[in-house]
Formats: sequence, C-alpha cells, structure tokens
Amino acid sequence: MTQPSLTSIVLPVHNQEDHVAAILRGYLAALGSLPGEYELVVVTNACTDASPRIVDELAEEDGRVRGVDLSEGGWGRAVKAGLASARGDLLCYTNAARTTPEILTLMLAYALAYPEVVLKANRRIRESRRRRLGSLLYNLEVRALFDLSVWDINGTPKIFPRRFDKLLGLRRDDDLIDAEFNVVCRRESYPVIEVPILSTERHGGRSTTGYRSAVRMYVGAFELRRELDG
Repeated sequence: MTQPSLTSIVLPVHNQEDHVAAILRGYLAALGSLPGEYELVVVTNACTDASPRIVDELAEEDGRVRGVDLSEGGWGRAVKAGLASARGDLLCYTNAARTTPEILTLMLAYALAYPEVVLKANRRIRESRRRRLGSLLYNLEVRALFDLSVWDINGTPKIFPRRFDKLLGLRRDDDLIDAEFNVVCRRESYPVIEVPILSTERHGGRSTTGYRSAVRMYVGAFELRRELDG
C-alpha cells in the first residue's frame, strides 16, 4: 500500500512553557528518520503562560509546526480542534508532556507498517500505586460498560488513518474523549492494536489528574454510556 503523504500529529498543550520548545524540536529531529512528511499541530488551550507565543515562534522557524490557540480548556476540546485543523492522511494525537520522541517515532513506525488499523499505546506501568489502582478501576469500568477489549483507555499516542472518519466526529470536550474514541472503534469495527509502553517520564508541568478529576471520570463514563445509547 502507498505510504501516507502527510502525517499530522496533534499535540494539546496547557501551560507547558518550561519544556514545549524542547520537546517539539525533539519530535522534529526524531521524525526525520521516518518516511513521508509530517506536521505538528500544536493546540494551546486556555494557557496562562507563554506557551502560545513559544509555539508561534517555533512555527515561524519551521513550517512543519502549526499552532492552534483556544481560549477554552479541555483535553477533548483540544484534540478535536487539532484533528479538525490537521491535513494529513494519517492522524495522531498524544500527550506532549508524557510522549518522548522515541515513543512517538516507534508508534508512527508501527502505524506505517500497519496502515489499516488503529494504533494506540498501552502504558504498562504508572508512577505510583495510587495511580495504578485508579487507572485499573477506570479501565475496568469502561471495559465493562462498553464491552471493550483494549486495556489502557486513555493511553496515547493514538494513531489512525483518515478514512476511519467516524473518529473525526468525536463529541466530548473533556478527558472522556479517549473512552469515546475506543467505543467508536468498537462500534465501527475498526481494528485496534495496542503497543506496550513502559516509560513513565514526564517532561514537565504537573498532571491535572487528581481525586476530584478521577471521580468525574468514573461518573462521566456512565454519562457517556447514556449519551451514546441515547
């Protein structure tokens, strides 16, 4: 099969001025080892730091970088805005704070080798016991509610061909977009391959996942079930 002519990588960013330039330059350097052309669609959402300015400056330096700035926050909102702006035949979105250049290029290499499937990361370890337990409970809940076979609901990178167009119609503005992504794959019979990822490295900033946000996700999974079945 002909390789994709352009791969779009959507990178939501929230207050990551301390590392965003370094990680984007790292991605650009690493992607040079792969075939085809790439664009980084960097979505700064509700930033109160210099992240949007840094992204704009890097976009002026390198035409492979494009910035999309949102006044409202939300992981899902940023993912949707990035995918709507993306021009590639192969589409990817990931958490820039946690995805190393090595992991990104590995996942994209797999995607180029298997162009007819959805590729997603399966994070095999977490930073703490509390996070491992919370992730286990959430994954078990979503798997049971939607009869899913994937293990890591929120794991990124997530990569798919543009022709899987139902994934371009995701609706959630929050963290539940990852659960919705997996449900759409299940209902549309899009084949999914999970790639084990062992790294827990974080480039900077602080995770927005805490007790309250975890509870919202547990409750939100039931709301998503009602929404998708309605």
